[in-house]
Amino acid sequence: MKRKVLKSKLHRVTITGADLNYEGSVTIDSTLMQKANIVEYEFVDIWNVTCGTRFSTYAMSGQPNSGTICINGAAARLVSEGDKVIIATWQEIEDAEAKVHVPQLVFVDESNVPIEKGQTSEKPGQADRKR
Repeated sequence: MKRKVLKSKLHRVTITGADLNYEGSVTIDSTLMQKANIVEYEFVDIWNVTCGTRFSTYAMSGQPNSGTICINGAAARLVSEGDKVIIATWQEIEDAEAKVHVPQLVFVDESNVPIEKGQTSEKPGQADRKR
């Protein structure tokens, strides 16, 4: 038996652009794509944390180390620059492998620069709550 599992995820990346006049897809900084094991034209799900919209498209490679996350085509109506989104990829694997599978999770800072989990910068108001 095969199971569909999370292959990789770009967690809470910030939308840097929305281009309604492009044919479609999401343009992703190629460095982020590499870290998340996403290849060009791969199917991706995008979940908008800011407003709750969800859609699927395919990945296009953007400039390395640019932080680019640009939603193109009709889906550009579902996001705004500055929105936080999760970009997820999937794979089918055998049942035995699924029981030990660990997805590739990529966490970023406010500029979409990859960071180690737990390195996130403080959010507004966090410093006040620590006192």
